[in-house]
Amino acid sequence: MSRFEKYHTKPKNQFASMTLILILACAAVMIGIYIYAKSSIVIEAPKKDLGEKIIIELPSGKQVFTYENLIVQKDDKLIYKGERNTLDLTGGVIKYEDWD
Repeated sequence: MSRFEKYHTKPKNQFASMTLILILACAAVMIGIYIYAKSSIVIEAPKKDLGEKIIIELPSGKQVFTYENLIVQKDDKLIYKGERNTLDLTGGVIKYEDWD
């Protein structure tokens, strides 16, 4: 290496390296904000009031555990109306007991 090459080399392009560091820092900040916002926002469904917990003893000896507001009485029939199904519980005896 000559004296000219030693003292007259081009300086490294610091602008490109600083730009790359700045872009990476901005990306890291944006990812951090996204993760923080995603973890802090919680959407909860409203709780439905289903009434008291009851047990219905059927004539066959089986028990049905349900809530008071899901039971409907129509024309001397005791009917369970759930979200997806309807059961005829006619002849069952309702007991107001707390179950787990």
